[in-house]
Amino acid sequence: MAMATWARLWSRAGLAARSGALAGRGAAEVTAQAAAASSSTATAARLKEFKVYRWDPEAGEKPTFQSFEVDLNRCGPMILDVLLKIKDEQDSSLSFRRSCREGICGSCAMNINGSNGLACLTRIEKEGEDATNIAPLPHMFVVKDLVVDMANFYAQYKSIKPWLQSDGAAKVDGKEVYQSKEDRNKLDGLYECILCACCSTSCPSYWWNSDSYLGPAVLLQAYRWIIDSRDQATDERIKQLDDAFKLYRCKTIMNCAKVCPKGLNPGKAIAKIKKAHHGELE
Repeated sequence: MAMATWARLWSRAGLAARSGALAGRGAAEVTAQAAAASSSTATAARLKEFKVYRWDPEAGEKPTFQSFEVDLNRCGPMILDVLLKIKDEQDSSLSFRRSCREGICGSCAMNINGSNGLACLTRIEKEGEDATNIAPLPHMFVVKDLVVDMANFYAQYKSIKPWLQSDGAAKVDGKEVYQSKEDRNKLDGLYECILCACCSTSCPSYWWNSDSYLGPAVLLQAYRWIIDSRDQATDERIKQLDDAFKLYRCKTIMNCAKVCPKGLNPGKAIAKIKKAHHGELE
């Protein structure tokens, strides 16, 4: 009887000792993990300076660049992520356009470190200590901050009649206008334009003659309809562009091809329109 009692007491004591040891070890592990996390948080901040163009017409002050610091370890990899973080956490009055975040809509076109591009496709330069400058598209009227007035750009686009004119074309089953695979392939490198205006606003000729020169983006779109085999207004479209300012202000500087976020070549399309005026439609 006495032996059994001592055995039970010994077993309980051992269990209690083991439980205490496990609890102590668990608490030590939690404490160590918390300390490591705290240390990591304290040392992991990677602050980078971004200078953003600011102008509010209602404030009556001159435009300026405002400096913001953003922790890159708590931000996405793109310039658009930086702007959203600044707007959400530092200054809700910051104005800019954005929509798809996938390089499809063209809304977030702006000038980043001196080069036009889409904020959603432009990666943050994490190396180096220099600040990143973010400004609106150059030589455009600014509405507020990074938002520019696109009215003239869209009016020029409308002037080329960017829709299929095929009323007199033969239709398959009375519904569709037939187009061969070869003719369809001619539209590659043209239809992908998203009208972001990165190319036009990087063109010096467009800077000085935007009231009369259509610019790379609109001329690329014009050629897209000129070369479309289904369109019945080809001659009319070519004739409309036979103008010293609408077309021939292009000096083939090729800034347009350098900045296009879709990798298109407006300069090549413009050259083909010029050749079409001499009877060589490719």
